[in-house]
Amino acid sequence: MGKPPKRKNLADKVRKTKTATEIKNNPFEVKINRKKFDVLGRKSKHDVGLPGVSRSKAISKRKETLLKEYKQKNKSNKLIDRRLGEYDSKMAPEDKILQRFTIERQRVHEKRDIYNLNEEEELTHYGQSLAEIEKFNDAVGSDDESEEKGLLSAELTASHFGGGGGLLRKKSGEDQQEEQSGQKTKSRQELIEELIQKSKQEKRERQVQKEEAQELTEKLDQEWKSIQALMVKKAPKNSEQADKLEEKPKPEEYDMIVRELGFEMKAQPSEKMKTPEELAREEEEKLKKLEADRLRRMMGDEGGENVQSQVHMSADDLNDGFDLDQHDKKTLSYQDGKWNIAEETEDDKEEEEEGSDAEEEDDDDGDDDDDDEEEEQQEEGSSEDEEGHSDLESEQDSEDEESKQDDQGSSSKQQRSLSREELKAQQEAAKAELPYTFTAPESYQDLKDLLHGHTPDNQRLIVARTQKCNHPSLAAGNKAKLQKLVGFLMEYMGELATRSPPELCTVDKLIPELYALCQMFPEAACQAMQSILRDAAHSMEEVIEVKGHAAFPTLDMLVYLKVAALLFPTSDFRHPVTTPALLYISQTLTKCPVRSLQDLTSGLVLCCLAVEYVSFSKRFLPELINFLSGTLQVAVQDEASGRMAVPPFRPSGKHCDLLVLSNSESCRNWSKKNLPLSATQQMELKSDLDRDHYRLNCLSTCLDLVKRCCLLYKDLISFMHIFQPIRTLLSKHLSSQTLPNPLQELHREILEAISSAPVTHTRLVFEKKKPIPLKLLTPKIVEVLDYGKKRGSSREERERERLKHKYKKEFKGALREIRKDSRFLAREKLNEVMNRDAERKRKVRELIGSLATQEGEWKALKRRKRK
Repeated sequence: MGKPPKRKNLADKVRKTKTATEIKNNPFEVKINRKKFDVLGRKSKHDVGLPGVSRSKAISKRKETLLKEYKQKNKSNKLIDRRLGEYDSKMAPEDKILQRFTIERQRVHEKRDIYNLNEEEELTHYGQSLAEIEKFNDAVGSDDESEEKGLLSAELTASHFGGGGGLLRKKSGEDQQEEQSGQKTKSRQELIEELIQKSKQEKRERQVQKEEAQELTEKLDQEWKSIQALMVKKAPKNSEQADKLEEKPKPEEYDMIVRELGFEMKAQPSEKMKTPEELAREEEEKLKKLEADRLRRMMGDEGGENVQSQVHMSADDLNDGFDLDQHDKKTLSYQDGKWNIAEETEDDKEEEEEGSDAEEEDDDDGDDDDDDEEEEQQEEGSSEDEEGHSDLESEQDSEDEESKQDDQGSSSKQQRSLSREELKAQQEAAKAELPYTFTAPESYQDLKDLLHGHTPDNQRLIVARTQKCNHPSLAAGNKAKLQKLVGFLMEYMGELATRSPPELCTVDKLIPELYALCQMFPEAACQAMQSILRDAAHSMEEVIEVKGHAAFPTLDMLVYLKVAALLFPTSDFRHPVTTPALLYISQTLTKCPVRSLQDLTSGLVLCCLAVEYVSFSKRFLPELINFLSGTLQVAVQDEASGRMAVPPFRPSGKHCDLLVLSNSESCRNWSKKNLPLSATQQMELKSDLDRDHYRLNCLSTCLDLVKRCCLLYKDLISFMHIFQPIRTLLSKHLSSQTLPNPLQELHREILEAISSAPVTHTRLVFEKKKPIPLKLLTPKIVEVLDYGKKRGSSREERERERLKHKYKKEFKGALREIRKDSRFLAREKLNEVMNRDAERKRKVRELIGSLATQEGEWKALKRRKRK
C-alpha cells in the first residue's frame, strides 16, 4: 500500500498562485488570518496576507521616489531645454527651425529700430491711416446739415483766406455781369467793412425779433389771465355753494403763530455777568467812597461837593443839548435894601410844579396815540425796531445825565445856604455814623474792641463791612485774616451766651455773617467747630472719670450745637462736624444725671437739637427716646409708678418727681409758653405756682417732642416695640384728666399715632429649601433594538459619522506611512554615513600601506648604501 495522499491546506493553495521565484526566495512570507467561525454568504477579502511582499514593494517604491528626491535635494545642476517646440511632438523639425528664426529676427529688429529715425512713419488718426482717409470724399449724409448754421459763405472764405492771390473765389452771375460791364472790383478792406455791417444788421434784426416775441408773450399772458378768471368764476348752482365760495379760507393756527413771530421784538443784549472778584472790587470802592464822604462831612469840608463832576464828551458832540425856550436869567429885585432871593426860588418851584403837572396831563392824553403808534410800528421790520430802541436809550441816557446835573446843582445850592449850626449838626451826625471801612482784626481782643458798645444791628454791619473790605481777591493776605475772623466770631458768640443776661439777639444777628464766611472758607469753619466740640468732649470725659458723672453743657455749648446745625448739613451719613456734634448730644443725654429743673431744661433743649439733626435723615437715636421716656416718668407720682426708670433718671430719691405738680389747681390758669434758653443758666421761680407752671411747660415740650418722634419713626419696622413703654406710661400711669386741655390733646394724639401704626414684621422662620438628593451610582441603560447598527441618527448624521471614521482611518494611515518614510530615510542616512566611514578607512589604510611601502623601500635603499 502506498502512502495516503497528503492533505493540502490553505498555504499550499496560496503558494501555487504566487510566482515560483517569490516562493523559492522566502516561502514563509505567507500569513494566514484564521477566523473563529465562517459566515454563510460572506466573501472574505483578507484571509491571506503577504507582509513580506508588501514590505518589499513599499521599499522599492520608496527607492524610486523618496530616495531620488532625497539625493536631488539642494542640487540645481539640471539642464532644461526651453527652445520653442522642443517638447512638442506634433511640430515638424522644419517648422521648429522656421519659427525660431522668425522670433530671433524680431528681437534683432526691435533692438535696431529704437534709434532708427530715417525711415518714414505712417501717420494715423483714431487707428486709421491718413493716406486712406484722404481717398474718400466727405459726403453729406443727412438733411439736417442743410441749415445755414455752421456753413461758411464764399465771401467769408475769400476774405479770410485771401481773395486776391491764393484761392479762387466763386463768382456769382451778378459779379460776372459787373466785371463784364467794366466796373471796378472791391478791395479787401471794403469787403471786410461790408461783412461787418452785415453781421451788425443781422444782430440788430435778431434783437428786434426777440423783443417782439417778448411783447407778444406778455400780451398773451395778460389775455390768458382775463380768460382764466372767467373760466374759474362759474355761476353757483344754488345759494349754499355761493356762500361757500364767498367765504375765505381761515388761516391755520401754525401760520398765524409764524406771522406773529415776525412782529415780535427781538431780544436785546443784556449786560455781562460780573465775577465775584469784580463784585467785591465794586463793593470796596463803594465803601471807600462813602467813607471819604463821611470823613469830609465830619471835618466840615464843603468844597468837595461844589466841584462839578466832569461829564465825558465825545468828539462828535456838538454841545447843543440845551433849551433855547427856557429863560434861566433871574431878574434883580430889592426889598428893604436886600435881594429878594427867597421869593424867586419859591416862584421857580411853583413854575416847576406847574410844568410837571402839565407834562403829566400831556402824557395821559397821549396814551391812546401811543397805542395807535405802537400798532403801526409792529408792522415794520425788525431793523427799524432796533434803531428805534437804540435812539430811545440814547435819549434816556441824556435825560438821566441832565437830571443828575440838575440834582447836583440844587444840592450845591442848598449846601451853600447852610448855616454854621447846621454844619455843626452835620458834623456831629457824621461822627455818630459807623465807619464804612474796617481793617480785619488780628486777635480776638481786637474783635471785642471793634464790636464793643455797638447795637446788634451795628455789630452785624461792622462784620459785613469788614468782610467786604478784606475780600480775598483784593489782597494777598486777606484770606488768612478772614479765616482767623471765623474762629474769633465763634469765640465771641460763646462769650455772648455766657453773659448775664445772655445776649442771644446779638448772636442771632451775627449768624448770617458767620454763614457767609463759612461758605467762603468751609475748612476753617470746620476746624474751628471741631476744636470746640473736641474740647467739650474731653472735658466731659475727664469729669466723668473723676466724679463718675458730669453736668449738662452750659448755654454757650448749646449755642454752638445750634450754630453747627445751621452752618453744616445734618443729613449726611458721616460729616466731620455734625457727626461728632450728634455723638456729643447722645453722650450727654446718657451720662449726665437729671437733678433739677435746670438740668431737665438743658436735656429738653438737647432733645430739640437732636430732633432737628435727624429730621431729614430720619436716623434713629435711642438716647432721645430714652430721655423723653424718663421725662414722662418723672411726671408720674410714686404711688402709681410700677415701672423702672432708666439712666440718667433715678427710680427713687428726691429727684424722681421733678415734674409732679404741688397743687392740682395750678392747671386752671396755665397758658402754654416756650422754654427760655436762659433757664439753662439760672432760674427765678419764687412761688409754687410759678414752679408748677414751669413744670407744665416742660411736660408740654416733652409731649410735643414725643409726637414729633412718632411722626419721624413711624416707618420703622420696630416702631411698636420702641414706643411701647411710652404708650404704657401714658395710658396707665399718666392720666390725661389731671392735665390741662392742650396737654390732653397732645396726650390723645400720641396714643392714636402709636396705636394706628401697622404691624409690618412677621415671625422669623427658616427658609424652605428643597432637599439635595444623594448621589446614586445607577448605570445608564440604553435600549438597543437593531444590533450592530447605531440608532437615533438620520441619514446626514450617518454620513457624517462615516466620513469621520474614514478621516480617522486615513489619518492613521498617513501617520503610519510618514513613520515608515522617516525610518527609511534614517536607514539610508545611516548607510551613507557607514559607507563614507568605510571609504575613509579604506583610503586611510591605502595611505598607510603606501607610506609603509615607501618607508620599507627607503630603509632597504639605506641598507644597500651601508653595504
